[in-house]
Amino acid sequence: MDYFTTINVIMTVLFSLLGAITVHFVVFAIVGVFRKKSVPRTDKINRFGLIIPARNEEEVVAGLIESIKKNDYPQDMLQVFVIAHNCSDRTADIAREHGATVYEYNNPAENTMGYAFKYLFSCIERDYGTQNYDGFFLFNADNILDRNYIARMNDAFEYYNRESVITSFRNSKNFGTNLISGLYGMYFAVGCRLESRGRTVLGCSTRVQGTGYLVNSNVVKDGWPYVSLTEDWEFTADQILHFNNIRYCDDAVFYDEQPTTLHIMWRQRVRWSRGHLLVFYARFRDLVTNVFRKGTCHRGSVYDIMVNTTPAPLFMLLLQILQFILTVTAPLVDRSLTYRRVFVGDTAGFWQSFWLSDGLLFTWLRSTVLSFIFTALIAVLIFIIERRRIKGVSFGMKVLITLAWPLFLLIQIPIDVQALLSRHLGWKPIPHKDKTSFEHVNPERSDVPE
Repeated sequence: MDYFTTINVIMTVLFSLLGAITVHFVVFAIVGVFRKKSVPRTDKINRFGLIIPARNEEEVVAGLIESIKKNDYPQDMLQVFVIAHNCSDRTADIAREHGATVYEYNNPAENTMGYAFKYLFSCIERDYGTQNYDGFFLFNADNILDRNYIARMNDAFEYYNRESVITSFRNSKNFGTNLISGLYGMYFAVGCRLESRGRTVLGCSTRVQGTGYLVNSNVVKDGWPYVSLTEDWEFTADQILHFNNIRYCDDAVFYDEQPTTLHIMWRQRVRWSRGHLLVFYARFRDLVTNVFRKGTCHRGSVYDIMVNTTPAPLFMLLLQILQFILTVTAPLVDRSLTYRRVFVGDTAGFWQSFWLSDGLLFTWLRSTVLSFIFTALIAVLIFIIERRRIKGVSFGMKVLITLAWPLFLLIQIPIDVQALLSRHLGWKPIPHKDKTSFEHVNPERSDVPE
């Protein structure tokens, strides 16, 4: 076996191992396309607190509160809590005017959403008692709820004996505004349909994605300790480590405002990536230990979140760099190859290992093209199977989103590199100004009584 064959075998094994640990993602995706976990309706009416963190959200916070009040759920069983966190506008006043219980918290050193949750839950425990609620919904101030959102989440909450965290379908208020918001909308639609849905059908825990989920009050009876850049990843890892399942309710839909500029998109994704890395550093050892520990419950869910917390794009990049280095330094390692191809003058024979049909760069190019086609087809699939929920997107915009979707995923590599090298990456607010109303996302019945 010559040098280049040895390299190819070694790299093939390494790439295959990386692929093998994620092959179950394909199973989840296939199941998510064709199957759905439905839960029966319940007559049980639970009492919920609805948590809204808001930092300078005067443009949108009223819309979420109104959509809660117009939901088909007994309003006497709901209490809206808003935490006006480091605000310099009228967010708190507007929330009070719309009937919310409002707390204000100003501490520039504690500026992540997790700190807002931490302070608010301490206030609720002090003034009301968290155990006086069956559960709590966690939202973002820019969300809008489908008319049956709370009822469908309550159905799932009861179906899983009020023990599981329940997450929901994250749609976009501004899917068709421009290419950036459309790519974000595709990102969350893919996450719900090809990730969360299949996991729940197969009995595996899924993960929460920032907002739009319901927790049992027991989860927060001792407060909220998750204050990192990505509290949702941290919360997910801990819930699964403590064997608390996270289930997905496909019938519960809420709408989220997405960024519309490249600058905001990049900044937000670097923050997500950095937070993801921090969770990897903090929780990976515990997850690995639990995968192999005797008596571990839900071992498959623990393994799945362990793989999910792994920065796979960075590992893929490192393998490709290693393959490149091993190839270009071949003459320095293999003396016979150096003699034949350099000193004898067969330099072209050496460089064909890069350019010809069996060459490294050709292989990379071929893999890139195939990956582009496959990934674009995923976007086409989502537009087809979610056509009833993805609205307000022109055909031309759908084409642009489909063509740009592979690039949206590919730039995760430089984003991860920047996040890895950043040492003082802080949380910065994302501006929200979209005025989409409850009536707009619920066009069939705009007269739902308050």
